[in-house]
This record gives sequence, structure tokens and C-alpha cells, in this order.
Amino acid sequence: MIAYADGAAAMDWLADVFGFRERLRMMDGNRLSQGEMETDFGTVLLASGPDSYEGPRRHSEHCEWAQGWLSVPWVVDGVLVYVEDLDAHYDRARRRGARIVTAPESDWPGLRYRAEDLEGHRWMFMQRPGPDTH
Repeated sequence: MIAYADGAAAMDWLADVFGFRERLRMMDGNRLSQGEMETDFGTVLLASGPDSYEGPRRHSEHCEWAQGWLSVPWVVDGVLVYVEDLDAHYDRARRRGARIVTAPESDWPGLRYRAEDLEGHRWMFMQRPGPDTH
């Protein structure tokens, strides 16, 4: 489960930018108590954190350690999501405002790219290997 300062806004953003499909949205007033978003091959759970919660981007504004975590192109404390068509997914995310951390790469472990969402959480999207891939 991923925490967001504004879970409801995150659900809308994830649907628009990454193409996730909303499966469940449980609100407690203006807080998202639980959200479920479907991907091509799984489900992502999210919720609003406590009032004191800061997403990675906001936290890095005043924390030297967090700045270090976000200074590398890798996914640190992030999510791996398999997609059917990586190039199409990348084009959509880029056009709709995701911060692209790395363009598509095609070495081990496979075709992938990395992006940040609206609060700075990192995502790695990887094309699902075909049945003939070893």
C-alpha cells in the first residue's frame, strides 16, 4: 500500500497518466481510507497518509537524506508494474505529465522505464516477458 498526502487526487492522476483503472475508492470525509487501482497484471493499493505525511518530493525539500534517495535514477522504495506495451505506456505517461526518470531501456532484466508520480513516488514499468523469453 502506498501512502499519499492526497489519496483521492493520486487515484485520479494514476488513472489519467498511467492508465490504471479504479476498482475501489473508500473515503472517510475528504481522506482516502483505501483505494484500489488495477493495472494490466495486478492491483495497486493506496490511501491518504496521516496529516503529517509528506510524499517523497515534498519530503526532499527539507531532508538531505531524501534528496540523496531521489538523486539517483533508480527506484528506491517504489513499485514495479508490468505492462502489455511499454512504448505506448511510456508515451502516455510522458505526454500527460509524469516526470520521466529514465527513458525506455532494453537491457537486463528487460524493456523498462522509470517515472515519478505527482507526489514523487517512483515507479518502474516493465514490459511483461513473452512466453518464449528465458
